[in-house]
Amino acid sequence: MVRETPCELAHLPEPVWLKLEHLQHTGSFKFRGACNKIALLTPEQAAAGVITASNGNHGLGVAAAARARGIAADVYVSAHVAPAKAQRIEALGARLHRAGEDPLTAELAARRAAEESGRVFISPYNDVDVAAGQGTIAVEMERQVPELDAVFVAVGGGGLIAGIGSYFKSVSPRTEIVGCWPENSPVMLRCMEAGAVIDVPEEATISESTAGGLEPESVTLELCRAVIDRGVLVTEDEILAAMRLLLATEHWLVEGAAGVALAAFLKEAARYRDKRVAVVLCGRNLSPAVLARTLG
Repeated sequence: MVRETPCELAHLPEPVWLKLEHLQHTGSFKFRGACNKIALLTPEQAAAGVITASNGNHGLGVAAAARARGIAADVYVSAHVAPAKAQRIEALGARLHRAGEDPLTAELAARRAAEESGRVFISPYNDVDVAAGQGTIAVEMERQVPELDAVFVAVGGGGLIAGIGSYFKSVSPRTEIVGCWPENSPVMLRCMEAGAVIDVPEEATISESTAGGLEPESVTLELCRAVIDRGVLVTEDEILAAMRLLLATEHWLVEGAAGVALAAFLKEAARYRDKRVAVVLCGRNLSPAVLARTLG
């Protein structure tokens, strides 16, 4: 079900391997975690169907993974979901529910519905099975480009880097795991520094899919503290420049979160000269506003 995505060498201008996860089904790595979680359901759980909350990539991933297994999926979204995303989720066969003005309200509504109906709630990151599914990216990368010196990964809730980092720490501990954040939204980084989930002030960022706070007692906090070797912060201008560079040179159009990882590498390129480095391009689902800025 999950597509093995290529890992290609690019010169931007420094040589770097690009893990083309934006070519994954639904246009994002989120399909992997959803597939793994759904594959692990008991027959009774699968028969009841699953519930999630997401205005974007995770909702698409759960809808597609559920359809592939032939089970029902309910996706809760907030009032601010992009119409195109809502249409895509419904086109994949999921039942769409609108709840509240913000993603947190939609998530709380989804969790209540899951508890009341006895169905499994699939978190976008706060679930070890979901994180393990994202870790299959690392399995492919280690086979495609052995002996990597470093891997750059954008960090939101931490499920992607937790899965990737955990695998590399077990099979290639020499590989440095670099967490990448927008300066406007370094939530996991500040929580890691504090050693606890805290409220972190945020500003708007072009990296929409990494924005937002962590759930209390999120399992990814300790996983991230265990696997992330260093962090890099990038500005909004650096993210946009990286996205435009990728479009101009490789003809790949990616979302802001992928731009964060590439921007971080470009900022630190001198440090990794003559090293084997990979950047995870995690998705391609740009909002209309971000698309306009990228092409503008």
